[in-house]
Amino acid sequence: MITEKISAMNDRGVYGFIVEKTADKPAIKAAVEKMYGVKVTSVRTMRYAAKPKTRYTKAKVVSGFTSAYKKAIVQVAEGEVIDFYGEI
Repeated sequence: MITEKISAMNDRGVYGFIVEKTADKPAIKAAVEKMYGVKVTSVRTMRYAAKPKTRYTKAKVVSGFTSAYKKAIVQVAEGEVIDFYGEI
């Protein structure tokens, strides 16, 4: 996840990820450690509910919902860095 707020926290070793809604903290920690080869010190999670959205078109009113998702904020050990842009 790349937002202005998360990018500002990257200097302190804090990174954000959109994760599966059923994922728990130990599973998120294990996945990040395996994918990026870093030591994770803490994981915080947030669930975001689907929001109703309505769009007015020429023909009719279209109503629906945005997608629900879960966000994980991961703190890595002091001195370790996750390089998202290394492969670009």
